[in-house]
Amino acid sequence: MKLSRKQAIQRSHRRIRQKVSGTAQKPRLCVFRSHQHIYAQVIDDVAQHTLTAASSLEPSLREQLHSGANCDASVEVGKLVAQRALAHGIQSVVFDRGGYLYHGRIKALAEAARSAGLVF
Repeated sequence: MKLSRKQAIQRSHRRIRQKVSGTAQKPRLCVFRSHQHIYAQVIDDVAQHTLTAASSLEPSLREQLHSGANCDASVEVGKLVAQRALAHGIQSVVFDRGGYLYHGRIKALAEAARSAGLVF
């Protein structure tokens, strides 16, 4: 039986989550990519609590961006989530690519977060 693309991504994400977990000292930077937007959260898995988040849906970003589904939007979301994490005193994270390939929008978000000061 051939898996659909969505099922393959979900299966890959389950495999990744067996190895990647966030703590209070080093939370998990989780990325979700939809067809129209991109979302990022910094999560403490021990406390099951989202520490900070950013997405291309935010009004401040929607004014700047032409589309929420391109690398430019990913770069802005990566910078924003890194700024918010640094404001909360979080300097290093574990990157969770969410089952997606480290390419395109996912890679752009990760590199923008690194350039804004997050360590992973």
